[in-house]
Amino acid sequence: MAQNNKFTLLFVSYTANIKRYINRIVSPNDIDDIVQETFIRTYEADLKQEIKYARSFMLTTAKNLALNHINKWDNKYNDSIEDFAYPTVELTSPPFEEQFESKERFLLFCRATEQLTDIVRKTFILKKVYGFSQKEIAHFLQLSESTVEKHVAKGLLKCAQYMERIENNSGQSRETECKTHSVHN
Repeated sequence: MAQNNKFTLLFVSYTANIKRYINRIVSPNDIDDIVQETFIRTYEADLKQEIKYARSFMLTTAKNLALNHINKWDNKYNDSIEDFAYPTVELTSPPFEEQFESKERFLLFCRATEQLTDIVRKTFILKKVYGFSQKEIAHFLQLSESTVEKHVAKGLLKCAQYMERIENNSGQSRETECKTHSVHN
C-alpha cells in the first residue's frame, strides 16, 4: 500500500509537467482526459513491474496517448473527396411528370382504401401505411392475428383491383380522347 501512495504522490507532482507537455499536441479540452488515462496506464504498468524512471515513463505514455488521440480524430474527419463524388441524397427533384404521376397514384390509393369496410381499412392502413406488425394491430384493434392477416390480404386485393380498374378505364378514355382528337384534325 505504501508503494501505491508513493506512486500517486509521484504522479501528482508530475501532473503539471505532463499537462504542459501534451498541451502542444492536443486541445485544452482533451488534456485532463489524457492525464487521467496516463495515470491509469502508468499505475497498471507499475503494478506489473516497478518503473525505474517514472517521470520519463509518464511523459512518454502521455505523449503516445495524445498522439493516438490526434490520429483517431484525424481519421474520423479525414474523408477523401472521392467519398463525396456520389451524393447520398438526390440533389435534384424528380421531373414534374413523375411527381404528378406519383401524387396521382397516391390519390388513387386513398380512394381505393375508402372503398374498404371500416375494419378492413383500419387493419390495412395500420399494416401498409404505418408499418405495424400483425401482433400490434391485433392488440390495438382487439382481433386475432389470423383475422388481421385476412383483413390485410382482403384490403390488398380490393385496393389492387380498384386501382387496376380505374387505371384501365382512364387509359381507355385517354386512347378514345386521342383517337377523337386525331379524327378532328
